[in-house]
Formats: sequence, C-alpha cells, structure tokens
Amino acid sequence: MMIRRVLRFFQHQISEFSWFLILILLLLHIVLSWLGLYWAGEAQLTHWQIYPYYYVVTTSTVGYGDFSPQTLFGRTWVWLFQIPMGLILFGAFLAKAGQSLTYYFKRSIMGNKNFKHYQNHIILFGYHHKITDDMVKHILADTQREGRRIILCDLTETEHPLLNRAEWVDFAKLNSFTLDSDLERVAASQADRIIIYGQTDDQTLTCALKLSPLVDASCHITAWFDDESKVDLLRSHCPNVECSSSKIAEILVRSMQDPGASRVQEQLLSNLFGDTQYSIQVPVEIEQNMAFQVYFEHFKNIHDATVLAIAKEKNGNFLEVNPPLDTQVMPGDYLHYIGNFRIKSTDVNWKALLE
Repeated sequence: MMIRRVLRFFQHQISEFSWFLILILLLLHIVLSWLGLYWAGEAQLTHWQIYPYYYVVTTSTVGYGDFSPQTLFGRTWVWLFQIPMGLILFGAFLAKAGQSLTYYFKRSIMGNKNFKHYQNHIILFGYHHKITDDMVKHILADTQREGRRIILCDLTETEHPLLNRAEWVDFAKLNSFTLDSDLERVAASQADRIIIYGQTDDQTLTCALKLSPLVDASCHITAWFDDESKVDLLRSHCPNVECSSSKIAEILVRSMQDPGASRVQEQLLSNLFGDTQYSIQVPVEIEQNMAFQVYFEHFKNIHDATVLAIAKEKNGNFLEVNPPLDTQVMPGDYLHYIGNFRIKSTDVNWKALLE
C-alpha cells in the first residue's frame, strides 16, 4: 500500500513536472557530478569551496577556464554527463521559473488571486459594462476618502474588465456570490464597504442575505434592485443593508414640476463636479444632546457646508430631512450635509460645539 502511494506521488510529480521534481533532479545531478569527479581523482574540483562555483560555471557553459578537470576520466565525465544533463535541467528550471512568474502576474488579470489578507477594503459584487466603471470613477473622485483597495467580483468575466484602473481595483472571478470559500478569498468578513449589484434581483438578494450576518458590524452594505418588493423584503430581514431601487417616475415628475431638479440631484450624487452630499457621525464621546441649529451654523460658518438631514442609523433609517432648528441631535446620530468636499471627523472641532 505504501509503495503504491509513493509511486502515485512520483507519477503525479512527473505528469505535473513540478518544482519538487525539478529540485530533486537538480540535487541528484549535483551529487552525481561531484561523485564522478571524485572517482576521477579531481581533488581540486571536489573541494567544498571550489565545487559550487565550478559546477555553476561549467554546467551553464559559461566556462571561464580557471577550473577544469585534469584527468581523462574527469573530462569524459564532464562532456558525457555533467554538461548535457545539466543543460537539460537548467533549461527546465528556467522554463518552470518563467511559467511560475507568468502565472503569478497573470492570476491577477484572470481573477485567481487570493485577497484573504485584505482589511477595510471595498467590494463590488457584479460587473456591468460602463456602470461599474462609473461607480469606480465616482469612488476615486472623492479625494478625501480613505485609501481603501477595491475588489471587483464577478461570475462571468474571464479577465479583469477594469485594467485601466488596476492601480486601485483588483479582480476576483468567483464561482458563486454565496460560496463560503469564495467569500473568504475576497475577505468579505473584513470589508468596510460593499456594493451588491447582481445580474438579477434574485442574485442580489441572495448575496445580500448571505453577507448581512457575515460582515463586521461596522461594515456598510448597499444593494440595488429593479423590483421595489425585493427592497421591502431585504429591509425586513437585513436592517444593516441599505437598499436602493429605480426612482425614474419620481425624477421625471419632479423635473417636470420643478425644472432643473434633475440637475440638482445629479450634482448632489456626483463627486466629479460641484457640491456633493456626504454624511458624518456625531462622536459618541460628546455625550451631550445639542440643537440642530448648533451643527447647522457651525458647519456653514466653519466648513462652508449645509447640514440638511439627521439619521439615527448609518443606513438612513429614521431620517429627518430639514428638521426644525431646535431638534435635538444625539451623540451617534448621522448628519447628512452638502459640501464641496468630504469633511472628516478629525476636521471638526467637536469641543467648540459644546462651548
């Protein structure tokens, strides 16, 4: 039984022409070449300080000539065994090294790379021509954002579809959006932001249901649906997922009734030009409720930003737009504001608000 296992092991190594096989053959060649020279009486060449240098120079046919066999048997052994077999092994070694390097660099293009070590990154589930590229463009346009890597995950693309943005975007070809091994490979449980936009609403729904209990509590998930009923279903089961759907009817009516409304909405959504809508959390450490007017005036006077809404949760639940100035804002609430750039929490003098 043991002999069969050993034979199968070596058969596999030979069929795969593995690194293990190459290194064993190379080591065997080094030892046999030394033994042949030793039996030939080449005492100088077999010295442990000389032999490694001699072996590499001679076997690679560089041949400096400073060390060479002096006996007939030694010369015969070199031209009959050492150099011919060495050239074959050196060629195989270089070919295998080139193959391994090609695979190493190509695997990122083919989506086979492992991202288990990633943390606080962004994951995009689902690729859509033009739309996904626009999403990445808008993410990168936020100059004040944290420098998170982006992993684009898809089931059908065979090569990295956004190679022009490979500086920030990695590609992972998955077998399923719900397979544990695939989600582990892209470090889904360690992600900080996730966007789910599958090829179908059902694909998006199942992916969101799988990820909701898997991710860290601080991770924010956004999912897009065409069917509004899927939005209601997911919200009832996964409160940590922010769901979006098409609002074509509302946008068209608002543009008809209030000309220019669509341009305002477009600017508020885009980082590419003009003021944009952002959000910031009031630090829990403040431990004091304050009137909405205090935040409104501070952000306007100090940061030239307009606070327009308060939300009790990160995903926008319990949202109050344009609240009365005396509305109490609690520590941990989220302020939604319009500004020319993102304001980081460290940019706000929260202590000054208490004075």
